[in-house]
Amino acid sequence: MSVAPATAEHGSLAFARGLARGLSTFVRHQTGAIFVTALDFATMSVLVQALGTSAVVGTIVGAALGGVTNFVLARKWIFAATEASAGHQALRYAVVSGASLVWNAGGEYVLHDRLGLQFQLARAIIAALVSVAWNFPMHRLFVFPRKPSA
Repeated sequence: MSVAPATAEHGSLAFARGLARGLSTFVRHQTGAIFVTALDFATMSVLVQALGTSAVVGTIVGAALGGVTNFVLARKWIFAATEASAGHQALRYAVVSGASLVWNAGGEYVLHDRLGLQFQLARAIIAALVSVAWNFPMHRLFVFPRKPSA
């Protein structure tokens, strides 16, 4: 029995499959982020407009509710990482979400409180930046890492 040597074509195909898998994961992540952001924004809007809390407090509560919802989506659907310990994932997720909360609240403070942007517009800008630049890479690499292929 002979084993075919690895070829550049085989490597290119593996790269393409990996890229497609990564893009698919990113699309699921962003889809989940849109859903969770809608929940987050609705919570924030009710707190700020109906209950009179500050935009920063509304951001913190909305982000916390969104975080719990997003953990469940990420574990079961986005990264399909149910084989790993939920407790360990939750701890890592809490660390990443805590930092995300700081990024979101800090961004809301800068854009809304200091620069005067309308609070929902400020939140949308910050939410998009934090999702792509912080949440996705940290979830993919730290919270729900893929096991190396054998």
